Amino acid sequence: RRVGSDMRPATLCATQDVMPLIVEHHYLHRKVGASFAFAHYVGGRICGAVTFGTPPSRHMQKSVCPSDPSLVLELNRLWVLDGMPKMTASRFVADALKQLPARLVASYADTSAGHLGVVYRALSFSYAGWTDEDRKTPRFDYVVEGKHSRSAFRDGNTFTRVRRKPKLRYWTATGGSRQKRRLRAICGWSCRTWDGGPHVAAAARDLK
Repeated sequence: RRVGSDMRPATLCATQDVMPLIVEHHYLHRKVGASFAFAHYVGGRICGAVTFGTPPSRHMQKSVCPSDPSLVLELNRLWVLDGMPKMTASRFVADALKQLPARLVASYADTSAGHLGVVYRALSFSYAGWTDEDRKTPRFDYVVEGKHSRSAFRDGNTFTRVRRKPKLRYWTATGGSRQKRRLRAICGWSCRTWDGGPHVAAAARDLK
């Protein structure tokens, strides 16, 4: 088992070192596949975790990098203990990104949980709009407490039909300067100016 260090914000670790804490504290309370996991140690105690993995959706991979989907990672979980000093999360994630190989890193801010991507914007991630912005009809999730929609159907559970709220899309590139420039040039997601999210407010009103 790797011993954590307070010498830098993010310590590369085994997924099993942080996944129980993520399941306990992250608002989704679910495990996730991870290719890279990092812990934030304070006094030998894990006080934060961030994981990166291959996106479960091939469509997402191809949309982020049409020419080489294998270059895409998703920042799929981020948790920092409540009460940590200001900017802890952004410094932690910034240090984790520095330790990744050259990749396009995409992530979502879940507006249904009140998230707008403050940490991503603090890290100068590119903002790429929101999910399903071109759809004419709404999507729905079929929710069973503690389970994903697919699991609810497979296990024959009783579920609640909930109209899906949009997620905000963010991305960045990792690696050296030349690698970042190359990756940015081939990214399929847009780079937009953050406008305070009036479209999110409108979508939220529509989904009430």
